[in-house]
Amino acid sequence: MKNLSKLLFGFLAIIAFSCDDDKTEPQPVTKTEQELKGSITTNTTLKASTVYTLSGFVYVEDGATLTIEPGTIIKGGPKASKGTLIIKRGAKIMAEGTKEKPIVFTSSQPKGSRAPGDWGGLVITGKARHNQASDPVIEGGPDARYGGTNDDDNSGVLKYVRIEFAGVALEQDKELNGLTMGSVGSGTQIDYVQVSYGGDDAFEWFGGTVSPKHLIAYKTTDDMFDTDFGFTGKVQYALGISDPNLSDLAGASNGFESDNDAAGSTNQPLTTAAFSNVTLVGPINPVAGQKFGQGAHLKKGTSLSIYNAVITGWAKAITIDGVSSEGYAKSGSLNIKNTVVVGTVSKTGTSEFDANAWFTTAAFNNQTKTQTELSLGTAAPFLPASGSMLLTGGANVPGFENTNFRGAFGGTNWTEGWANWDPQNTDY
Repeated sequence: MKNLSKLLFGFLAIIAFSCDDDKTEPQPVTKTEQELKGSITTNTTLKASTVYTLSGFVYVEDGATLTIEPGTIIKGGPKASKGTLIIKRGAKIMAEGTKEKPIVFTSSQPKGSRAPGDWGGLVITGKARHNQASDPVIEGGPDARYGGTNDDDNSGVLKYVRIEFAGVALEQDKELNGLTMGSVGSGTQIDYVQVSYGGDDAFEWFGGTVSPKHLIAYKTTDDMFDTDFGFTGKVQYALGISDPNLSDLAGASNGFESDNDAAGSTNQPLTTAAFSNVTLVGPINPVAGQKFGQGAHLKKGTSLSIYNAVITGWAKAITIDGVSSEGYAKSGSLNIKNTVVVGTVSKTGTSEFDANAWFTTAAFNNQTKTQTELSLGTAAPFLPASGSMLLTGGANVPGFENTNFRGAFGGTNWTEGWANWDPQNTDY
């Protein structure tokens, strides 16, 4: 029996040695390259084995579905081409990445040479309502109208997606954003999306009812979350981080910027969107010459509400701007509750409304603290430290997932594994 065991051991050792001797290092996968231009009129799939480059405005036309495999990379063409992907009304995008294989829209420039505004961005238009009288076109000139009467409209899925270095200027003061949404309906799923180093806003909604979750606005040039034209969706778990060296020199960079419309009218539907579980980290120590505004600039008739949030890094944490928005605050349709800020809370209207007294109303459970008292981390994603006051003090809000924490994070770092804090130096 001993001899048999020795023979068997020797035989297995020879096999193991032979297998090890045949082992070869895996070779890097060579991806093909393909240009995308013009209109996509039939159902089309973009493969992870190919790197795609957008040349000019690329339209997915009404009735067509664009499916994008997990791990696919789509690059915006040279800035002069203004490469932009536009999902028209009646079309769909099915971009469902995974935590391990996110879908990436990024600059075509080599690492180290990328900049905000290298390409246009991603535009999705739908058939939900807005408050404009006409049939508007997405600002800047793309042939993409938005709006209708179907608030349940479905433009597809955007999940585990990164959008980097987008936001090219199409006309004077008319830039596209990282993700531009025109009347996108509630049937659309948007979850785990990061917009980084945008040339304008990270996320902008023009009307619509879509209710995204897990959004990251990272070091964008202008506003983090911009709501206009009667956006009425609900957004939960949102993180915004400023770069002290990067702002909108033509205006001012804010966390939230919210209007009902450009005229500050009472057109219906009102902008009554609500955000819950939000962490906004402003520039804290902005570089001289940069222009930063406020953590939340609520103006021109907006009735936006913010719950379970932390806003820090701006001298002006919240400004309620204009008599109409002040009125909505007094009537209870504009709400800020269970929120902690570092900075001032003020108003600019001429009424007798006292914004700070309103903000600190006991029933609203809001607080003004110092940066140190927050016990936030010092680098992205700025997680609350163990024992941070932000890990408690939240409250359940109708229409949102139940939480008991303030800010974007409780005990889970939902950015882990798919977000990228250094897209400038990533090989694509």
